Amino acid sequence: MSDDLRADVAGAMRELGHEFVARDLDAEALAQLREHLHAMNELLTRAPRRVRELPDSLDGFKMAVPAEGRHERRQLFADSIVSGSTNPMGLGASLWREGDTAFMEVTLGRAFEGAPGRSHGGVVAALIDETMGLVLAVHDLLAFTGQLNITYLAPTPLHTPLVASARLDRRDGRKLHLVASVLAGETEVASASALFVAVDPERFLAHLRKAT
Repeated sequence: MSDDLRADVAGAMRELGHEFVARDLDAEALAQLREHLHAMNELLTRAPRRVRELPDSLDGFKMAVPAEGRHERRQLFADSIVSGSTNPMGLGASLWREGDTAFMEVTLGRAFEGAPGRSHGGVVAALIDETMGLVLAVHDLLAFTGQLNITYLAPTPLHTPLVASARLDRRDGRKLHLVASVLAGETEVASASALFVAVDPERFLAHLRKAT
């Protein structure tokens, strides 16, 4: 219940951000909002700090692979900036897979605007990178982004469902070559290729433990 409630609160905060960007508030409304937000911030800072615990084993570190086909909303990590349901600054994307192809869908609001009426290119890049991250989960791999090449084919609209898809194109030892595409309806707005470098999960987890 607490996780669901946290996700609901994060969603309300995301919506607040979009509405703030979309509205022209007068000085009185801004002053009222500032007062409420300062009070909310004091409430937050009085709460204990969250600590992201490292898992005891590699099984606890692996990303959850969604079932085949589209189901209820899923995420890679709860606090992910792209698909995390509890990140108030995130995109709120949902994900699924079809075979070895990973998919993410999101409708971007005004807070992610770049040029007037268009989504920011960096936000589209984040969506692509996260979708490629889901490909790694599908193949039970741990890797980092080495290079991401994006071709923007058309303006990416706001307030329109965007569907990103990605798959592993080929593998050369530790080098993983992935390809991706983003559609707005029937229009391909971006395509991408990337080089990911696979890492040893045991060594990676040991390094994280040493760093903390």
